[in-house]
Amino acid sequence: MQADATDDTLLVSRQGRLGRLTVNRPKALNALDITLYRGIAAVLAAWRDDPAVETVLIDSTSPRAFSAGGDLRALYTLARDAGPDAAAQVFRAGYRLVSVLAGYPKPVVSFMDGITMGGGVGLGAHVRHRIVTERSVLAMPEVAIGLTPDAGGSYLLSRAPGLYGLRLALTGGRMQGGQAVVAGFADRMLAASDLPELAAALARRPAGEVVDLAPAVPRPVQEELAAINALYDAPDLETIRDRLACSAEPWAAEDREAMEQASPLSLLVTFRAWHAARRLPDLNTVLEQEYRLVGNLIRLPDFTEGVRAKIVDKDNAPRWLAGEALGDAAIEACFAPRPDTLGLPVFPEPA
Repeated sequence: MQADATDDTLLVSRQGRLGRLTVNRPKALNALDITLYRGIAAVLAAWRDDPAVETVLIDSTSPRAFSAGGDLRALYTLARDAGPDAAAQVFRAGYRLVSVLAGYPKPVVSFMDGITMGGGVGLGAHVRHRIVTERSVLAMPEVAIGLTPDAGGSYLLSRAPGLYGLRLALTGGRMQGGQAVVAGFADRMLAASDLPELAAALARRPAGEVVDLAPAVPRPVQEELAAINALYDAPDLETIRDRLACSAEPWAAEDREAMEQASPLSLLVTFRAWHAARRLPDLNTVLEQEYRLVGNLIRLPDFTEGVRAKIVDKDNAPRWLAGEALGDAAIEACFAPRPDTLGLPVFPEPA
């Protein structure tokens, strides 16, 4: 195996025809920061035209987490000390990397083994071959910290079967490996113990031949989707909540409780954004919408308050915006254009 020197939070190596990018921040559950975004983008740029690299694998050093998402503590500090525009540039780098991964000309394989949330979904769930295991737990829990599903997550949620994705967006609901395949966040499910053998095979053979041997899982039964659709096919958020309160479905009370704990503004924005994403033509246009939304939401107090309550102080008692701050004008302002854009699509160059 040939190893390349890089920052120790990103291990870069090559074996046979395989180039491997391994996230190495196990104590932080492989949270992604600007250094990792730029490092991954730089390596992808170098490998794009390198004939020795035929397939790229993205994985992590930790069995606990592929990536728990963006480094929210660092973003909280950056937004507080340098201002929201500085924090927005970190999101910008991450979203541009999502676009690069989705459009990369060589096969990219991700091992989303363990916790995979938020930005971790952005890193692993838009590539050509997406593998989950029995240890995988995927989610887009942004409404719990005053944001909205991003890193291309709202694109995947808007394309999930029926209204399954809307439910996941509003509740931050977690998916096990098989459920992630059902929702369109992954393609194949393997035992975690089989991943080393698959990686070794990728070093010798084309990705399509190797990955297609991994098993898929059945699609969801129509009865489950029918129950979700019946509750979530509504003209507004309040109707969904009322239906959940009256429903006999065993998961309805849990869904409603999750919404009660989330940022009210984030829920309203996410409801509208999910429906808007369904009408947008491709991932890049959805990423541009996400950048507008997140760039505007991080200027509001719910973001720093959500991170404070969930991650910094861990009192789980956020003081969310209320009253006029939840009106139509406030929601519209979250969708307002930013002075900068992502400029997609991009080539795999450092963001």
